[in-house]
Amino acid sequence: MRGTGGAGAAGTAGVGAGSGVGAGGGGVNLLALRSHNASLVLDLLRTAGDEGISRLELAERTGLTPQAVSKITARLREDGLVAEAGRRASTGGKPRTVLRLVPEAGHAVGVHLDRDEVRVVLVDLRGTMVGERRAALDLGAGAEAVLGAVGETVAGVLPGGFAGGFGLGLAGDVRPGAAGLDADSRPEPTGFGGVPLPGSPGLDGDSRPGAAGFDGGSLPGPAGLDPSLLGVGVALPGPLDHVRGVLHRVTGFPGWDGFPLREALAGRLGVPVVVDKDTNAAALGLAAGGEGGSFAYLHLGTGLGAGLVIGGSVHRGARTGAGEFGHQVIQLDGPPCTCGDRGCVEALCLGAVARGDLDEAARVLGAGAANLVGLLDIDVVLLGGRTVAAAPEAFVGGVGAVLEARARRTGQDAVPVRVAPGGDGAVAVGAAQLVLGPVFGHGGG
Repeated sequence: MRGTGGAGAAGTAGVGAGSGVGAGGGGVNLLALRSHNASLVLDLLRTAGDEGISRLELAERTGLTPQAVSKITARLREDGLVAEAGRRASTGGKPRTVLRLVPEAGHAVGVHLDRDEVRVVLVDLRGTMVGERRAALDLGAGAEAVLGAVGETVAGVLPGGFAGGFGLGLAGDVRPGAAGLDADSRPEPTGFGGVPLPGSPGLDGDSRPGAAGFDGGSLPGPAGLDPSLLGVGVALPGPLDHVRGVLHRVTGFPGWDGFPLREALAGRLGVPVVVDKDTNAAALGLAAGGEGGSFAYLHLGTGLGAGLVIGGSVHRGARTGAGEFGHQVIQLDGPPCTCGDRGCVEALCLGAVARGDLDEAARVLGAGAANLVGLLDIDVVLLGGRTVAAAPEAFVGGVGAVLEARARRTGQDAVPVRVAPGGDGAVAVGAAQLVLGPVFGHGGG
């Protein structure tokens, strides 16, 4: 908490100092500071659970002044995000009022757009899944068919109060005022406890609270939607540009190259949209769920990729190129891969799976994992995806055996291997964290 407190203390001092700085004076960004401080408070309320936390504790743990905490919590209560959770005895004076987060006050949608299906989840502010829907899909069917299927599945996971106002226009129509249209046609920002929401067309793709491009308010959902719907996170195979929400030559589906998925979906759905690789989203969800340290999440399903968390943060690389784990060549002149190369880990691994040779598939996956361990010195390897879920013991045992053999050669301890929690729903739940993360100051999207 020392770092958090320092950030909070700096934020408080900045607000005071910034009050005398004129526009364009290069001073402190007051809106960013207010957003940052609100995120600190919201995150502590979230982690406190149903037991709640007092204002005095919030001040002590954030480094903010009691007056600043009182103002922030008053706004959060006014917005319906926070409620009283009772009173707690104090060491002196009257009992302290305890506050708690209201989980149902906000929701996010997570979409896992795979090569052959779409899976959609609805989560509350604590990240608890409260709805789920999946449908068959062909990623090669073209943009109109894919966007229509995503829109229908998203609408299906939302309660009637949400979906009734969607105006999805599955033939491509966009409701007036939807995100992606010119700014004049959108309703005025209403704010979400003072914390901006993740990126949508026209906003800075960094999508962190206080990032350049935000106007200090939140992007509301479209008219007719419940305002607690914060946005939609979409995760799919790469390569892609997370910052701009634009796809590149998706492995096996090069026709998507250059497609502005974030803008297209935001215009169709009328809410902010964040786009990332499936493996990054899953890794983000695992980190948000408590997985600590540095780890690699290896996803084996219709393809093979890696999500990397280094020092507690998702490592995407400058061009969202990190984690293309499946396309490291380990057999020169090996079998062709859908990426255009030969002898890739993905081609060898999926080929073994297709032959029913899971021991060989696990051995190949282990060889790739060993390379990753040697390069990044990670703490643990987590396995996920539908293929792993179908035979978890075979893959954990096979990958673990390769890493143990490597450890004997190097004299180091073997890096542990285990199945990632969440099963084959980890990507969709992680996609929702692309939306929720910034609300709690974690950067997420």
